[in-house]
Amino acid sequence: MAARNQRGAVFPSPVVILSVLAVAMAGIAYVATRGGEPTEREVTPVVQEEKPKESPSPSYQPTKDAKPKKPPVRRGKVYVEVYNNSGITGLAGRVADRATGIGWAVVGSDNWYGTIPSTTVYYPQKLKRAARTLALDLGVQRTAPAVDPMRQDRLTLILTEPLR
Repeated sequence: MAARNQRGAVFPSPVVILSVLAVAMAGIAYVATRGGEPTEREVTPVVQEEKPKESPSPSYQPTKDAKPKKPPVRRGKVYVEVYNNSGITGLAGRVADRATGIGWAVVGSDNWYGTIPSTTVYYPQKLKRAARTLALDLGVQRTAPAVDPMRQDRLTLILTEPLR
């Protein structure tokens, strides 16, 4: 009688299978999320130089354009949420207190989980002017349109470092 070959196939354990799947998913996530240009913009104050005016002749009377001025932002009427995306404990609470002291209606502060490139004020389109005012009040250099899951009825301030 011929000798039987007792070799068989060994299947990997579930831990090895899950590890291979986790590495594959991480690779797919890396490829899918790299290289996109951010939609955030940097806010920089603009200083306009005043040009010397020519002296008009006595009969010349310039007329002013009748541009209606936009009403000032009413800080107490704009809701603001402050989130901490840094490793500094209590940063969102301190900045929320500072914004409240300036007159903003801060309705909450918490931690933000995600990747934010730098401290940013996010705004819905109707609060764009208010976002710029908040950014100037707190010394924040960036504003950007709000994205999901941010609320569309308030400003969202996400901190990545202490404010100056």
